[in-house]
Amino acid sequence: MKEYFITGIGTGVGKTIVSAIFTEALKADYWKPIQSGSIELTDTDIVKSLISNNKSKFHTEAYKFKHPASPHYSAFLENTNIKANDIIKPKTNNNLIIEGSGGLMVPLNKNFLVVDLIKQLNAEVILVSANYLGSINHTLLSLEALKSRSIPIKGIVFCGEKNDSSENFILEYTKLPCILKVDFEEKFDKNIIKKYSERLKSL
Repeated sequence: MKEYFITGIGTGVGKTIVSAIFTEALKADYWKPIQSGSIELTDTDIVKSLISNNKSKFHTEAYKFKHPASPHYSAFLENTNIKANDIIKPKTNNNLIIEGSGGLMVPLNKNFLVVDLIKQLNAEVILVSANYLGSINHTLLSLEALKSRSIPIKGIVFCGEKNDSSENFILEYTKLPCILKVDFEEKFDKNIIKKYSERLKSL
């Protein structure tokens, strides 16, 4: 069974959409260990609404916070503290997609970052990148952070508006594969997710 941790070069680069595509393509289970920003419409709810297959299961978050901030600060505002030992990977006989919170260096508590959680969960990483001014730097820094901790990297997914120059430089410099490109879409629904999941399976 495959286990992939979907992380990004920052916030808002498309991790949830990419997680939905991989969940659909692999008919995998989905788990977001820490939800920060909403407890009424969570990323789990969003992914669930985009999935067509009936095999995927959606596992409960270890922590949920309503304040839209870094998880360590959201936890502080709700008088709690995120404990690494409480974040336990769900047991499943299926493929598992794990979605991270923000980027790699986002703090979960005073001395535990998202990248430390990835190491703890022992999952292979899929890095989501988007094209904007500074994205080459953010992508390469993210990859350096992963490599310095000997975390395995499956490859890169590019989301949004295309920029062949940036994308080609990143791929040539890092020697990592581009797993998928997700174009800008006016709206993501089940049909769009299924289209990309079929594209992913063909690759």
